[in-house]
Amino acid sequence: MPEVQPGAVRPLVMGVVNVTPDSFSDGGRWFDEERAVAHGLELVAAGADILDVGGESTRPGAPRVDAAEELRRVVPVIRAFAERGLRVSVDTMRAATAEAAVAAGADIINDVSAGLADEAMGGIAAETGAWYVAMHWRGHSDRMDELSDYGDVAVEVRDELAVRVDALLAAGVDAGRLILDPGLGFSKRGAQNWELLGRLDVLAGLGYPILVGASRKRFLAGVLPEGAPVLERDLPTAVVSVLSAQAGAWGVRVHDVGGTRAALDVLGAWEGGRRG
Repeated sequence: MPEVQPGAVRPLVMGVVNVTPDSFSDGGRWFDEERAVAHGLELVAAGADILDVGGESTRPGAPRVDAAEELRRVVPVIRAFAERGLRVSVDTMRAATAEAAVAAGADIINDVSAGLADEAMGGIAAETGAWYVAMHWRGHSDRMDELSDYGDVAVEVRDELAVRVDALLAAGVDAGRLILDPGLGFSKRGAQNWELLGRLDVLAGLGYPILVGASRKRFLAGVLPEGAPVLERDLPTAVVSVLSAQAGAWGVRVHDVGGTRAALDVLGAWEGGRRG
């Protein structure tokens, strides 16, 4: 995997490929396999370093998808990308899906539950040797909004993720292949997401790379005019990506790759100018 050191100007850009009919952000535009592959290639052309393929919506209130259906959605798309030599991540909470995805060519497992949704996930991540993104998570989408009580959100997210890290290491996951995600929007109210972003250093204190996934999420609507369409959240997303880069994020997961890459390139040019 391409390496980005903490504090580097440009984090890796992970482009989102939702192979679902009910995504909050794109309304199922890429549900068809052929369209999903074409969309992924467009994201790569726009500058994506990694394509994150998911077959189950995790929007608030979303129901679980059948395991066999999730496999049917993601495996052919992942295989098509891998055959083109592209870097692929699978967005799944199921160990069986993760295992099949890695066999099809994915080398990153992006698990929004950090292994809590499927106790076999840690073992699969260890056996396959895949990189593993462990996100902060307290419950499935149909109830996650009920689980947003915190005293100090940054400290509690860090501590809960530390427990998951210990469990994953005990399952055999390579510490050098672990990446942490604060889980923006998952069991977090609007202001709590901003606090997490403003205090990424607290989570970074665990010593693992950080992936930030703010793209088009509900809390970004708070900085836009009331009723603004979801796609208008792309500009705030790009700004968050720049600020995350300055905070030392390893990667950013986004829908609008081109806009985020342009914003990050401006930051790189700015920093280059400062260095003379």
